[in-house]
Amino acid sequence: MSLLNSASHRRLNQLTGEWVLVSPHRTSRPWQGQVEKVRDAERPQYDPCCYLCPGNDRANGARNPPYEGVFAFDNDFAALTPQAPAAAFAQDGLLVAESEPGLCRVLCFSERHDLTLSRMTVAEIVPVIEAWREETMRLGALDMINHVQIFENRGAAMGASNPHPHCQIWATHSIPNEALKELTRQSAYLAQHGACLLCDYLALEEKLAERIVCRNDHFVALVPFWAIWPFETMVLATRHVGAFDELTGEETRALADILRRLTIRYDNLFETDFPYSMGIHQRPTDSAPHAGWHFHAHFYPPLLRSASVRKFMVGFEMLGEPQRDITPEAAAARLRDVSEIHFLDQAAR
Repeated sequence: MSLLNSASHRRLNQLTGEWVLVSPHRTSRPWQGQVEKVRDAERPQYDPCCYLCPGNDRANGARNPPYEGVFAFDNDFAALTPQAPAAAFAQDGLLVAESEPGLCRVLCFSERHDLTLSRMTVAEIVPVIEAWREETMRLGALDMINHVQIFENRGAAMGASNPHPHCQIWATHSIPNEALKELTRQSAYLAQHGACLLCDYLALEEKLAERIVCRNDHFVALVPFWAIWPFETMVLATRHVGAFDELTGEETRALADILRRLTIRYDNLFETDFPYSMGIHQRPTDSAPHAGWHFHAHFYPPLLRSASVRKFMVGFEMLGEPQRDITPEAAAARLRDVSEIHFLDQAAR
């Protein structure tokens, strides 16, 4: 359709109810703006100065054990504390605040400083997913916790303060804005159609096959029709499950497989350590059934044209609505076209 391929148009994000402006005709505009620094040296397997490597001291003086594989601990500089008093503030109906107790955890994927999900094997990623499940169930069982958000910021461009492979887990009393929008939309769709929004959406995407990047028997990685970031993707379970505790062993291995294959494609796109923010969205832990919630993950990478040119969300995007140039269909095609053999492994052959 010419509207989607060449003319400026808006697309509705069915998960949030928000719009994104798409401007395909702007893909050839010149760039004289900021360029990002590209990593030009391999990291060591162990860095004596790294706060997350085994046996090293962290910034607060605590010492890491000589761990192998996955290692989780309470964040030394947590954004949330369980001791936040139960209190609220309101003045004239305009100034409103409330306490927000919670817990923050850090989970290292591996003892090796030089690895990323794209450089790990499926067998090495499976324990990471199993740890995500365990952390979700343990934290979600606490009375004060109603939502568990797992996220990874990869690369300095996405604010990562340490290159050691790790993620964060923030467990909150309230359901955060983005998850709440998705919960509202999925619940409304179930009430109106008697079906799961993302199940129906995935069935349509598989029928059209325009935005699928890769898949296996249990998970699909695709560029959403409403994607905001240039090479944004979403990973969807093919079976209707709501959270980690519903995944079978086979599905856990399949999730490890799809995460590895997708992140390899990212790295291969510009032959660099591709930065992104990744987050798992699973049903809230407030004991409600949330039957419409469908387990999925979001990848929000900032790179636009090369390893050194990124997308900025400024101007109209901050004051109006998000905007993108390259269409989701073109982005999916580019990700499909790259190899699933990491470029560093290809170079070694």
